[in-house]
Amino acid sequence: MTVWFAIAATAVGAYVVKLAGLLVPQGVLERPLVRRLAALLPVALLAALTAQQTFADGRALVLDARAAGLAAAAVALVLRAPFLLVIAATVVVTAGVRAMTG
Repeated sequence: MTVWFAIAATAVGAYVVKLAGLLVPQGVLERPLVRRLAALLPVALLAALTAQQTFADGRALVLDARAAGLAAAAVALVLRAPFLLVIAATVVVTAGVRAMTG
């Protein structure tokens, strides 16, 4: 029963958030600060998700092959490599570190 309550509460919460977004006056959305925050928010959320998935394992902080792959991706991006090359470098480095560390 508690699972269905959680599902219903999540559905209602998602609807309320979407409705609140639709009720925001147009003048508020046209402010420069709001526009800038709206442009930067997805980048910040993606960075936080990447950091959490790379450096966390449950409640522990870990440095493993995922961190090496992320570092390889960062280097490839700094060198302005094409996107597929960035992904390939990440995969190769991560697999290589996992193969070496067992």
